[in-house]
Amino acid sequence: MEEDLFTAAAEERREKEPAGRPLAVRMRPRTLDEVVGQRHLLRPGSPLRRLVGEGGKGPAGPSSVILWGPPGTGKTTLAHVVSQATDKRFTELSAITAGVKEVRSVIDGARRSSGAYGKDTVLFLDEIHRFSKAQQDSLLPAVENRWVTLIAATTENPYFSVISPLLSRSLLLTLEPLTDEDLRGLLRRAVADERGLGGRVSLPEDAEAHLLRIAGGDARRALTALEAGAGAALDKGEETITLETLEGAVDRAAVKYDRDGDQHYDVTSALIKSIRGSDVDAALHYLARMIEAGEDPRFIARRLMISASEDIGLADPTALQTAVAAAQAVAMIGFPEARITLAQATVALALAPKSNAAYLAIDAALADVRAGLAGPVPPHLRDTHYQGARKVGHGEGYRYPHDLPGGIAAQQYAPDGVHGRRYYEPTRYGAEARYAEVAERVRARLRGEPPGEPGAEGERPGKR
Repeated sequence: MEEDLFTAAAEERREKEPAGRPLAVRMRPRTLDEVVGQRHLLRPGSPLRRLVGEGGKGPAGPSSVILWGPPGTGKTTLAHVVSQATDKRFTELSAITAGVKEVRSVIDGARRSSGAYGKDTVLFLDEIHRFSKAQQDSLLPAVENRWVTLIAATTENPYFSVISPLLSRSLLLTLEPLTDEDLRGLLRRAVADERGLGGRVSLPEDAEAHLLRIAGGDARRALTALEAGAGAALDKGEETITLETLEGAVDRAAVKYDRDGDQHYDVTSALIKSIRGSDVDAALHYLARMIEAGEDPRFIARRLMISASEDIGLADPTALQTAVAAAQAVAMIGFPEARITLAQATVALALAPKSNAAYLAIDAALADVRAGLAGPVPPHLRDTHYQGARKVGHGEGYRYPHDLPGGIAAQQYAPDGVHGRRYYEPTRYGAEARYAEVAERVRARLRGEPPGEPGAEGERPGKR
């Protein structure tokens, strides 16, 4: 087992020379109790704690775990902790560089280690979504026979990117982005802990706030930036990581943006109003500010979906499709690539023709309902799918539109209280111009007027 001897020696050397390793590695938790965030996974009796064994008695449950979450949320860390807690060999592969050959080599080594030395193996496979179906199939024998404890990490939805046989044999754990409070505790621990900076520098509140902004819920990014700032401060003979020093070290300007304060709402409002006003450049500016401030990309995507319906609507029916597709893509890829997807959607929405007709229509209809203008459903529209419905007149006189020329039946659909009310007032912009023409023709047919002879307009809300 020369490989194990060399691995052990390397680990011992790194323990004796902690300063030579990145801060993010030095601060990596050694037990589940040191892990920050992910409280939903760390509660007593959780599947993760059962996996490492209560009281260190060994693993329980499935021997395969899939960790799904954005970068920097602790997927590699949890794999290391499981390895240490269960006293197993730890082997790490990345699906970016490894293939079936490397996977089989690790599995063969794990079988030899277990048989000859009684030492089981944790195989941590990062970016498993980059493996093809055939490559993922190669993992199944090892998982089924428990030759290794497989811990696979992915930033993409495993239901789309991991084969069903492997997914069904695995414990799926979803990791959430770390909160500012989680990261704040981690940064302060790194500044004070001997494994970290050992108190050699201090971190003022404004510099700490900037680290939280640029981290975006990513612990590794936060610690890497902290290490850069500390190095720059010490190089200048300073004992404080000032905001200026930190900005220079990470080569980014501090964005005046508070995700929990007025700036959050002001910048978000400005983004939507710039899209509504068709100023594509201003919209991209505010989008950039939100991205740079570490805003959750899913929040931005949700706002774009709302804008697509509220401000564009049927003037460009594809706008909502674009926004929804962007939201789905953002959830699957995350930052930094998600910035491109969000930019594409923002540009499309800003340059699309605008209409708030659907937004005004539903609010007008809701206002009437809340004012008591509901009324009973007309008898001919009521449900007839139960015994006795016809006896009370339900469905009597109903005209089936598909049996009529043009597929439109001249009959009353709305309750008496709002019959004749017009909620939808289409604009003449973009594709909605066609909807406006169709709406006029259909309304005339519903009133029983011959084609091409529309009568008086129906009553509009607010003109009773």
